[in-house]
Amino acid sequence: MPFELTRTYIEELRTAIKESDEDWLIREAGELHSADIAEIFDELNLTEAQFVFRLLEKEKASDVIVALEEDVRDKFLDSLSSQEIAENVIESLESDDAADMIGELPDEKQDEVISMLEDLEQASDIVDLLNYEEGTAGALMAKELIAVQEDWNVLTCAKEMRRQGEDIDFVYTVYVVDSAEKLIGTLSVKKLLITPTQVKVRSLYKPSVISVQTSTPQEEVANIMEKYDLVVLPVVDQLGRLVGRITIDDVVDVIKEEADKDYQMASGITQDVESTDSIWVLSRARLPWLLIGLAGGIFGARVIGVYEQDIQLHPEMAYFIPLIAAMGGNVGVQSSAIIVQGLANNTLGLEGMFSKLAKEFGVALLNGLVCSILILGYNLLFSDSLNLSLTVSIALLSVIIVAGLFGTFVPLALDRYKIDPALATGPFITTMNDILGLFIYFWIGRLMYLAV
Repeated sequence: MPFELTRTYIEELRTAIKESDEDWLIREAGELHSADIAEIFDELNLTEAQFVFRLLEKEKASDVIVALEEDVRDKFLDSLSSQEIAENVIESLESDDAADMIGELPDEKQDEVISMLEDLEQASDIVDLLNYEEGTAGALMAKELIAVQEDWNVLTCAKEMRRQGEDIDFVYTVYVVDSAEKLIGTLSVKKLLITPTQVKVRSLYKPSVISVQTSTPQEEVANIMEKYDLVVLPVVDQLGRLVGRITIDDVVDVIKEEADKDYQMASGITQDVESTDSIWVLSRARLPWLLIGLAGGIFGARVIGVYEQDIQLHPEMAYFIPLIAAMGGNVGVQSSAIIVQGLANNTLGLEGMFSKLAKEFGVALLNGLVCSILILGYNLLFSDSLNLSLTVSIALLSVIIVAGLFGTFVPLALDRYKIDPALATGPFITTMNDILGLFIYFWIGRLMYLAV
């Protein structure tokens, strides 16, 4: 059964720590998954967590640190010496996790930790990974993999696979390279097992293989693995030489990070923050879009001010200001969210911007007609003013169409200029549509009342 963290369990754990009951703690921690222990660490103070950490086996201790929330992990690593990090954390990790962990440390401490690693090959791999640009396949990949050469026979392959596999937790694929270490295909383990020992690899391997370069953006890596339903993806350098592999667990982390970032951006938060961050950090992340919303509100008020005389002559128009503004904002967010999702998933197809705008026009027209007919019926039942009924209905139809087109155009335009289109699903769209909606409403109202 999945582990369930309770208040009672935390109290028992704290009591054991206070009494230095190491046997109980070792027994309890030994039965738990590293992710469960990381969840427990989130509830303990730093001293208590350190006490439990030093009782764990090295491999489990490393996995616990990887599973911690980033802000908790930073504080925990800061409390450990460089030697403790090197011996109790880094040495048990695969190169990609080790590089990520060391990359979070201050520059001076990074050098200290790397210099204390006993495995020089691991240290070299970590340094190599740290040199790749953040957000690329090179920074995401692990160096541990199994590769065989095309001119080896099956017996040599088996020996080399046993040697290379010692540092790998899960073997997904055996890669085949030529004499220049260029990736040329993959080898089936089943075929390797049933083939005579003297047969050469060149007659066994499958030549077609999907790969990415070290400079490939991590978002593209995630899309490729999702499209082709891959659990592992090889990484090559500019010369086509095999340099690493990316596994599905790393891509899941990327997808989660991108989703969190887009969600925060769509909510009007300009940087990656956690609920545990300080008041200053949270305020700094949220204030810029609030100020934009404030400016938009001022412009909206100015629009209303321009049409103040119309409202004085026809005060009933003021009743529907919230409706017009809300509908414009909602439609804009809906249309932009669909486009942003399509851009993120590469599901928009090859249609041009005009085709997408034409399609959105059709959707907005249909939705607008339904909503405007409903509000027209409502006003005819509960209002004595035919002009007001027609004004609200025509304005609502116009606002829905304009908001839909605007919500479609903005993310497409941002994407074309390499700006994150998730910006278009946030306060920017709602604020702009509020202003446009009010302007359209009062402009149509003036025309309708002047026509009487």
